[in-house]
Amino acid sequence: MEGMSEREYSAHSSLSRGAIQKARKASRLVVYSDGSINAAASDLRRADMTDPDQQRRSTGGDSGFSGPADSSSYLKARTALTVYQAQDKQLGIQKKKGTLVDRARAEALVFRLARQERDTWITWPARVAALMAAEITAEVEKQTGTPVRPERPMIIETAILQRVLEAHVRQHLDALADLRVSLG
Repeated sequence: MEGMSEREYSAHSSLSRGAIQKARKASRLVVYSDGSINAAASDLRRADMTDPDQQRRSTGGDSGFSGPADSSSYLKARTALTVYQAQDKQLGIQKKKGTLVDRARAEALVFRLARQERDTWITWPARVAALMAAEITAEVEKQTGTPVRPERPMIIETAILQRVLEAHVRQHLDALADLRVSLG
């Protein structure tokens, strides 16, 4: 016999006899004409043809694998891919649950809300100026104790009050314009 038997090669390569038989059928072993296994040539062929991840699993080792440098980089790439896939699945679950929202959509909603708020404040003085003028007149009558008489009317110009209110509202809105929403 020129080479090793399946049992001997199994012990040599730290693989099960079944794995050796599988490798023989898949032509991953170099076999002499008498059926024995050329160990050195078979080791090289198996290293070239076998997926490092599969090789690691078949030896029963999950940690402490020390193989060639390309196997190490393969394992790192495989680990990175697995981590990425797990994170992708987690993000998908968060989206379905509604705990994760689209950033562009959130920014658009915040912008629209701020625009509505600004528009409401800008139109507010025109809506309340006449009411405020009437209330001020009533308050002055109440404080002075003298009603406003037609011969001595107290006139608060609604247009003037509206302009003053608009100036103060614009100052307030300018201060609010400096606020920035940061979504991450």
